Amino acid sequence: MDQRISFLTLAVRDLETSRRFYLDGLGWTADLEVEGDVVMLMAGDKLVLSLWDREHFEAEVGRIAEGDGVPPFTISHNVATEAEVDEILERARTAGADPVTEAVEREWGGYTGYFGDPDGYRWEIATNPGPIGQKVLP
Repeated sequence: MDQRISFLTLAVRDLETSRRFYLDGLGWTADLEVEGDVVMLMAGDKLVLSLWDREHFEAEVGRIAEGDGVPPFTISHNVATEAEVDEILERARTAGADPVTEAVEREWGGYTGYFGDPDGYRWEIATNPGPIGQKVLP
């Protein structure tokens, strides 16, 4: 198996709300839309972010675990400058993201903040000055 990820799929409660947040709010472009089912967005050279209606997700994948707190993972969008981090967090806030945490200097040398999408998935907006952080920049 190749060391890569092709799709990152998020099961969403309200597909239209998520669609508006990502497309209208964050300014992304859909590459495939099936009304009431799925919205797919190119998120990298060979990576698709798939927003899948929760009921359709469960029908294929299985019951979604419920509980308090945030999902146990983050999605990170890395940029080159701290100013870009702040600009993106503000754009997310304007798009209705909740919560939005202000970016701070991290002890490992980066500068990061977070926002939650309509389903609570946490996006980290970050600069990472280390070698691995430079590998992910366009």
